[in-house]
Amino acid sequence: MLDNHGMSTKIPPTKEEFIAGMREAGKLASEVLDHVTPYIKSGVTTGELDRICYEYMVNEQKTVPAPLNYQPPGYPPFPKSICTSVNDVICHGIPGDRILKDGDVVNLDITVITQSGYYGDTSRMFMIGEPSIMAKRLSQITYECMWLGIAQVKPGCTLGDIGHAIQTHAEGAGYSVVREYCGHGIGQVFHDDPQIVHYGKPGMGEKLHEGMTFTIEPMINAGKRDIRTMPDQWTVKTKDRSLSAQWEHTCLVTATGVEVLTYSAGNPPPPACVEGLKFRP
Repeated sequence: MLDNHGMSTKIPPTKEEFIAGMREAGKLASEVLDHVTPYIKSGVTTGELDRICYEYMVNEQKTVPAPLNYQPPGYPPFPKSICTSVNDVICHGIPGDRILKDGDVVNLDITVITQSGYYGDTSRMFMIGEPSIMAKRLSQITYECMWLGIAQVKPGCTLGDIGHAIQTHAEGAGYSVVREYCGHGIGQVFHDDPQIVHYGKPGMGEKLHEGMTFTIEPMINAGKRDIRTMPDQWTVKTKDRSLSAQWEHTCLVTATGVEVLTYSAGNPPPPACVEGLKFRP
């Protein structure tokens, strides 16, 4: 049995089965973003993007959209299949009637559950028309933050090493790091330990070991890091109404470093700041 609230009830997988399952989940999640990319343009509603992703996941991939009806304790069920976070929305934006227009920036966050019960989680930023120089720079710096965090991943590295790399780059550019939301362990459960915070000190926190899978998904604000949560209890915005950006990959700790499970043909290439990083098997 499998639903989008918990985990598979199958016998625990072997190491090889787990890695194969996570590779499939990561590939499928990224391919949803590849599929929807041509539709992300001025005049489309966020609800239409949700419909396109839902139909592709359910009808073409035979996957389950993990966010749909997802309900952590204390929250109402999330009503849609993806998250669409526009401009000053940090995360968990609910698709609906909002029409995207020239100059907007939007993050699409996708999580699928495969037929074997594995979760793949990834997000990308998209520019509508010609965005401002500030929006372009914020998105680029956030993208670099994610990759600089990924570049730290290897056995023996600590969570603090990842967070420090991200925080240093973001704050060095004059931006702030959201602290209330973070990356997370992922596998046959949507959100699991450890928490991957996007700030920290080198050498601090849990050490990584081969076989761990988790997301790195920095949320970076152009203004202050303070947040405000909307009455729907899901949508999180910047308190000062400044722009926010986020990129996300699901990663596997390998014997020698990192494998990015959610990298596909539609991803922009890694930035120059991690040139030479080996992240594919």
